[in-house]
Amino acid sequence: MTASPKLKTGGTALGRPAELLAIIGGLLLGLPVVVLVARAVLSGSLLATLGARAVTDALLLSLVTTAVSIVLMVLIGTPLALVLARRRFRGAAILETVIDLPIVLPPSVAGLALLLLLGRRGVLGPSLDLLGIQLPFTTAAVVIAQTFVAAPFYIRSARIGFAGVDRDLEDAARVDGASERQLFLAITVPLASAALAGGLVMSWARALGEFGATIMFAGNVEGHTQTLPLVVYGEFQAGNLDTSIAAAAVLVVAAFGVLVAVRVMHWGRVLDLRV
Repeated sequence: MTASPKLKTGGTALGRPAELLAIIGGLLLGLPVVVLVARAVLSGSLLATLGARAVTDALLLSLVTTAVSIVLMVLIGTPLALVLARRRFRGAAILETVIDLPIVLPPSVAGLALLLLLGRRGVLGPSLDLLGIQLPFTTAAVVIAQTFVAAPFYIRSARIGFAGVDRDLEDAARVDGASERQLFLAITVPLASAALAGGLVMSWARALGEFGATIMFAGNVEGHTQTLPLVVYGEFQAGNLDTSIAAAAVLVVAAFGVLVAVRVMHWGRVLDLRV
């Protein structure tokens, strides 16, 4: 029994509209960013802005705070993701929902929630004051805001990665005498590394672009809490459009560079596996 002409040509017939839609989708998503960077480069504002103290300070602050945020996400999120992936307990679904909530919350709401919890008049504010700790409108507040809004991306991805690890391989390692720590570092993490790396990249990108929670909880203090997204907003509000565009282009280039590096590392690993 031969396939009908419709089945034979179906792939081609469906392929052309799909390719056209893919091109349109790519243009819709990529063209605004391309126009932004091109405007910054062609106008000369990108090179001029790179020498501006406010922009370089904001870029450095963004890179440092997001690096610290990533470390916190790994330290806090990894064991949490492992428990959610491996243990079934009453209230697990509610806990997962609460963890995922910052993903859908408006960033300004996230910042206000942090302020009501950790602010001087917040729930924990008086206790922190007794310890001499003031978090709002400090660099630490930037890290907390970034971690709060970005950690769920890492936890979600890590949870999926840990759940996909073959438990038989772990049991075999236990039989060979591996400790739980050795098992986790030598078996579980390498097998879930793709999901962990993907989650870290998404979390870092989310933290780098964080704006609403930062400005609500940490403010916009130049040199202390003013990250690059805040520079973009502040310069735009002040009417300095070229500076705002150039700062935004720096943000795009920085994020693009990291994403490309991750892609290169991924394909390098794929080629090594094929060899």
